[in-house]
Amino acid sequence: MRKIGYLTLTLMAVLCATATYAQTEKGNMLVGANLGHIGGVFQSGANTFNLNLTPKLGWFIKDDIAIGGEVNLGLSTGDGMTNFNYGVGAFGRYYIKDKKVEVSKRSRWFLEANAGFNGVNTKRGDISSNTNGLGIGFGPGLAYFITPNVGLEALLKYDLTVGFGSSTTSHAVGINVGFQIYLPTAKAKQIIREERRAKK
Repeated sequence: MRKIGYLTLTLMAVLCATATYAQTEKGNMLVGANLGHIGGVFQSGANTFNLNLTPKLGWFIKDDIAIGGEVNLGLSTGDGMTNFNYGVGAFGRYYIKDKKVEVSKRSRWFLEANAGFNGVNTKRGDISSNTNGLGIGFGPGLAYFITPNVGLEALLKYDLTVGFGSSTTSHAVGINVGFQIYLPTAKAKQIIREERRAKK
């Protein structure tokens, strides 16, 4: 518990200390997650539950351009139906720097695309359907910075899985919300070094 408190205080100090850095500058990293369709309806005879989580870790290879990896896990169940989707792959982002499309000084539009291995498995009663193979997705998003280093996000995304299984394709369109923490890589490495020293 003490280590968690120490890590939280260190992270907060880093966030405050890096307030003068541009969030999408070359050499920075981003870490966070997209959350989608989280919730449930609990009603006699019609219970449903939905959860989708996509953690991400990326690096800015140039100003406003980030690449990284992501994992996707999703579950939707209820009313005699279960849908489970999963995936692992890479993503890329381009942050648009144009005052003509600026919503506010605290926000940035971005475009995101991803590719990797995906699977979608659905069961409704006695009927099952699955698609496993190449997954691609793309769409626009908006990041709103509640602090200089933490952004809340909304992302409208189209996802396609093409491969093998009882169904060769699966399509999905959705709006996900989430957050990202933007840190200079040097500061992130410092946090890791301090944590390793604390464990010794």
